[in-house]
Amino acid sequence: MNQQVERAARGTPHGPGIWVRGPRAGAAGDGAGPSAGSVAAVEEPARPTAFAWVNAHGGAGASTLSAVLGGADCGNRWPDPAEGEPVAVLLVARTHAAGLQALSQALDTFRREKQRQGLAVAAAVLVADAPGRTPRQLAQRIKVIGSVVEVHRVPWIPQWRTGNLDAPLPKELSALARLVSGPQQPTGGTQ
Repeated sequence: MNQQVERAARGTPHGPGIWVRGPRAGAAGDGAGPSAGSVAAVEEPARPTAFAWVNAHGGAGASTLSAVLGGADCGNRWPDPAEGEPVAVLLVARTHAAGLQALSQALDTFRREKQRQGLAVAAAVLVADAPGRTPRQLAQRIKVIGSVVEVHRVPWIPQWRTGNLDAPLPKELSALARLVSGPQQPTGGTQ
């Protein structure tokens, strides 16, 4: 992985810092000073989304994957780092012939540097287009794609088809889930 993808995976901000603020007790001009019993709102930096899900074609599954695993859903457009969107891209495609062709074209766009500056493809995410085994000729194309970019496979999940996104994730998604969630952050104590 290149440095931008590594920074994004670690959750390192790649744009201006964003601060979440709540109402402050004793703010200038409100006439109320902080009292001994009041608690000031704590300012915490917002954790940036590390990855942008981008469909290589319509209906690839970026919205579902974003809803289930987190990350920014960019639909069918490239993310815009100038707008604070992630630079690390997860390209999503179905495993049918048209989906794999669209994915190949999107990867070629990156190879020819015709996308926004600063973006990096972290991985290709292939969503099963049907239950069962992938046909041999498509499996061969997937192998070729895997020689160019890291590939994560999403099996057919019947619950997602009916809109049940709360179903337990199959074990085949554990590596992708770890990639998207990034390294675990410490939960207290000194760093």
